[in-house]
Amino acid sequence: MILILAESSLELIPRELWSHPSVVADSKKRKKQPGEIILDRARHHHAMKNLQEAAKRGRPDIVHQSLLFFQYSLLNKKGLGRVYIHTYGDYVIEVDPTTRIPKNYINFIGLFEQLFKEGAVPRGRPPLLKIKKLDLRSLLKELGDIWLVLHESGERKSLWDLGRALINSVVVVGGFPHGDFKNKWLLEKAGGVYKIGDESLDTAQVVCRAVAAAEAAAGLT
Repeated sequence: MILILAESSLELIPRELWSHPSVVADSKKRKKQPGEIILDRARHHHAMKNLQEAAKRGRPDIVHQSLLFFQYSLLNKKGLGRVYIHTYGDYVIEVDPTTRIPKNYINFIGLFEQLFKEGAVPRGRPPLLKIKKLDLRSLLKELGDIWLVLHESGERKSLWDLGRALINSVVVVGGFPHGDFKNKWLLEKAGGVYKIGDESLDTAQVVCRAVAAAEAAAGLT
């Protein structure tokens, strides 16, 4: 299963917020330039009030939680999984399956700030994380141009049937807290749109259940 966290709430602080007092204070505290810091609603809430599509932005914790579920899963450890992060600003982060994502959130933020700055980490050896400017459509074309979407408007499947559909597929999940995909074609052109249950779930829960379903289909449970 190739997982894509699409339109994820992961980005550096945009230029229009650099002079806001809360951003300036955070910059001084962390001894970094504002443009080197990841936007985080927990620290930059007041600065984000007038930011375009603010409800979908500034939630890097969603990416952190989802990566922890995926990278430490049996699916990934057995070589049956891979994850890409497509960001709100149309960057794509490729995550090597052997990458051990920091479980500490502060360390995670520091690592990804380094990634945005340097383009690849770690230094001095083959990188485990790489980032490049790439839109979602181009990424999907690179991965075969056939994909499934997990979305609350989709067809309901049992976890067993869902797992069989997901195990050998490119699977797109929204990496944002509110709203819907701005790329409307994503649902229209998908090979299938499925939902997990009848309740609205946050991204990390969707990833967790999708991984569990794929593991069951692969006989890993």
